[in-house]
Amino acid sequence: MPRYEFRCRTCEDTFEVSRPMAESSAPAACPAGHADTVKLLSAVAVGGSSSSGASAPAPAMGGGGGCCGGGGCG
Repeated sequence: MPRYEFRCRTCEDTFEVSRPMAESSAPAACPAGHADTVKLLSAVAVGGSSSSGASAPAPAMGGGGGCCGGGGCG
């Protein structure tokens, strides 16, 4: 189930709420009971992570383009 991050405007606490995507825009009260909250935009992780922290090398691409796949026409 997706998690959504909210921030309370009253106490400035940041908290997460797990809910179905169909309810993603529904308001959420903060854990202290305040109703004045705002949903934060979350960064989406794309791809995996490596244990060394280095980025993975780009995949090798085939030879060139053009009408003959880089082999020269003619």
